[in-house]
Amino acid sequence: MTTPIKIDFVSDVSCPWCAIGLKSLEIALKRLEDKVQADIHFQPFELNPDMAPEGQDINEHLSQKYGSTPEQLQQTREAIRLRGAALGFEFGIGKRNRIYNTFDAHRLLHWSGLEGPPGSQHRLKTALLSAYFTEGLSPASHEVLLQKATDVGLDPVRAAAILESDAFTSEVRQSENFYTSHGIHSVPAIILNGQHLISGGQPPEVFEQALRQLALQPGT
Repeated sequence: MTTPIKIDFVSDVSCPWCAIGLKSLEIALKRLEDKVQADIHFQPFELNPDMAPEGQDINEHLSQKYGSTPEQLQQTREAIRLRGAALGFEFGIGKRNRIYNTFDAHRLLHWSGLEGPPGSQHRLKTALLSAYFTEGLSPASHEVLLQKATDVGLDPVRAAAILESDAFTSEVRQSENFYTSHGIHSVPAIILNGQHLISGGQPPEVFEQALRQLALQPGT
């Protein structure tokens, strides 16, 4: 018998550690598929909420934000690429040269979780992470967002209408404010059953251990 566990995955589609954390979680859930029935909800978090739609050069942005040297940036990129490759996620070499605003991506993700077919929010999240990190596409581009929504089986007419309006703006802002007001200031933040927090792009074993312990608890 499997144990149902609710998972709130708080993250941004422009966060490389979120891609790593999601892949690790998926591997852990695969290992525990006979013990855990996961109900995953992707919650919004913007690393750069004030970013202009056209974005900013990634090296310039990271240097300003963290004070990183070009050598440090390259070392970090290579470490991330290797972590991703070990998990089966490809970080395209030289594909990403800008950081973008991701608010519209979060509006589409919210809609897909609310109105889309089962699993469509998860599929869209995966597609958007791959679009940015593997293909180097802009998650601020309505053309890219619409294509990825269509690719995962969502209604393209409804998706286009959402992107052209301010639909789900207040709902996404409310969710963002909820998590930041509860102490979430970096992502990924993975919350199990509303109580147990796992922070960062952890390896699959960390997720597996936490999920296994939760599944064994009486009354879970």
